[in-house]
Amino acid sequence: MKIEELINNNYNKLNENDIYILKYILQNKTECFNLGITELARRCNVSKTTILRCIKKLGFEGYSEFRIYLKWKENDLDKTNNNIVEKLIIDINQTINYLKDRDFTEICKLIYNAENIFVYGTGAPQRVVAQALKQTFFAANKYLYMIEGEGEFEGLIDKITKNDIVIIISLSGNTTSLESYTNKLSLKGVEFISITKLINNKLSTKTQYNLYATTSEFLLKSGSEYEAFTIFYILIEVLFRHYINYEIDMKNSKLKNEC
Repeated sequence: MKIEELINNNYNKLNENDIYILKYILQNKTECFNLGITELARRCNVSKTTILRCIKKLGFEGYSEFRIYLKWKENDLDKTNNNIVEKLIIDINQTINYLKDRDFTEICKLIYNAENIFVYGTGAPQRVVAQALKQTFFAANKYLYMIEGEGEFEGLIDKITKNDIVIIISLSGNTTSLESYTNKLSLKGVEFISITKLINNKLSTKTQYNLYATTSEFLLKSGSEYEAFTIFYILIEVLFRHYINYEIDMKNSKLKNEC
């Protein structure tokens, strides 16, 4: 369990001094596992007893055990992050293998026949991916309307018809607000395409038109999690190229019928 989780689990036991001490430790993890209790107390301007009481509230017997835990977690992070490049390559290869086997015909047909195409990203990184999707399809004279936020989505739902489609980009596919939007779209007979990471998620169960990318999280030194969206751009490029091929097939089929 990470130190942040320990703090969250025991937060109701902590007083103002404890929170101050733990905030200092979180901001200086690498330094703190090398500090003795006397030096940490000096830096936090509290007594050694206050430090010890704080540590015990997290479930540790003493300060030495806490230091060992901090060092172990830091080393564990280093070992994990040694493999982050390898993880990225694995994620890319898994996504490419999935995309190679995926039949894009029905999704391309949906895009080709749509009167209007709306694209929505659930967060800031997802909106960047949505913008890239819009720009990519613009090269084929296919215009995608960006939905800028939940308020705009809510306002547009009544205007979207069953002749339109919506492309929804969500990392987890479990964003709470999406359920309301997808239910309303389904009731109106509006088809939508979900683009998510390759996990079981609510969004992908609401539509037969799903695209996935494999992504892995890793920890930064700050303790925060990072997950790359790079692989979603590969997915977009593959989708676009399949669409171009579909357009060519439709054009050739039309010419053949006219002859």
